[in-house]
Amino acid sequence: MSNKVFIATSLDGYIAGKNNEIDWLEAISNPDNIDMGYQAHMESIDALVIGRNTMELVASMDIEWPYSKPVFVLSKSLKKVPDKLEGKAFLVKGDIKSINNELNEKGYNNLYIDGGLTVQSFLKEDLVDELIITIIPILLGSGIRLFGELDRVLEFRCTKSEKYSNGICQNRFERYSG
Repeated sequence: MSNKVFIATSLDGYIAGKNNEIDWLEAISNPDNIDMGYQAHMESIDALVIGRNTMELVASMDIEWPYSKPVFVLSKSLKKVPDKLEGKAFLVKGDIKSINNELNEKGYNNLYIDGGLTVQSFLKEDLVDELIITIIPILLGSGIRLFGELDRVLEFRCTKSEKYSNGICQNRFERYSG
């Protein structure tokens, strides 16, 4: 069982601008169409766990729903997912540990955790085994941070660093328990 975060940040640690904008993610050209490990990551997971904000952001893009795996959406306020996501996205409610255990019991053992608050919630419960962070070499100056406050120190070890031809780098960290 493994919970993984696969996410991009600005050089100063933001996952979105102050108005939730993410257009800066494509500011650095990618002429070789490098997927930076995304396809291999998607093949390694059973399902995604995202927050309502992330679901709404992805659903609002002018693209087809990009996930072929089940997507579980954390929301305290939503009563149902948008009609166009029926059968693709499913609401889950409750505390993070219970949701994680419930999904594991249903056979979803390798979860992709995505979205700022969702990542922070899983980290607070020490339920992240691996962080794959792609750093876009842009300084945003403000916005939505990837990391929030924690009750305790969580130690990770860098297991791989890769620099791509367009100047973007990606670091892989695994949870270290001593």
